[in-house]
Amino acid sequence: MEELGLTPAEAAKRSILKKYRKAIWGPFIAAVKQYKLISEGDRIAVCMSGGKDSALLAVLMKTLTEHSEVPFSCEFICMDPGYSEANRRRLEENARLLEIPLKIFETNVFRVSSNHSEGSPCYLCARMRRGHLYNYAKSLGCNKIALGHHFSDVIETTLMGMLWGAQLQGMLPRLRSTNFEGMELIRPLYRIREDDIVAWARYNSLEFLGCACSMTENAEIDESKSKRRETKALIRRLKEEGNADVEKNIFNSLHNVSVDTFVGYDHDGEEHSFLEKLEEP
Repeated sequence: MEELGLTPAEAAKRSILKKYRKAIWGPFIAAVKQYKLISEGDRIAVCMSGGKDSALLAVLMKTLTEHSEVPFSCEFICMDPGYSEANRRRLEENARLLEIPLKIFETNVFRVSSNHSEGSPCYLCARMRRGHLYNYAKSLGCNKIALGHHFSDVIETTLMGMLWGAQLQGMLPRLRSTNFEGMELIRPLYRIREDDIVAWARYNSLEFLGCACSMTENAEIDESKSKRRETKALIRRLKEEGNADVEKNIFNSLHNVSVDTFVGYDHDGEEHSFLEKLEEP
């Protein structure tokens, strides 16, 4: 709902600071502070994909540069991996609407990943995207890239790893790149729920890209059968059946891990067993 006398960009920003202050702005600032995501002098590449999550991220980061006591700067970047003409146009229109000074660079990720990956190309596509984003960000003098993964992504990824990947694996809010020296990845939406992002977009009458993957557009991947969708449905069912705090409990468990109770764990690529402590003299 665009407020009278305000541009769409001003209305979107105002709604974050007013109507969605508790649901969006508060958790955003909490994540930045708790996980020490931003330091003085940082030059952060804010990565936009055309979706609602990265659009909110861009608005939040741009707003923070105006309010933060810690001086830092942002570059707003987008990799076009081979979007359709309609999707590319929607991406550019939304950037203008939200007054985001977006820099778009083109790659052939969609084509390459679909031709060289057996089965689902999503894993290869994601790795290629990340590499291109790091490279472009570094060319702009950035030392960090910010991605739009949110609270719901974090808990869903954790459950997916357990139920289908046979591992306990989380998603960190901040990590150093192992392939790009001096670069870090941060996730400022880490504490923001997807439902609140959807509500913010609807309130401001904003329409974003869904999955803009050319493979999905060609119906070669059935999104309705994806493991992430199944995981979302599981969490929703648990909430409906009376466990209203299930999401919060999963999230908090990632901050309260008792490694001593696990049979095995991996640390820095090295496997360990609980037997090691029992066998110590």
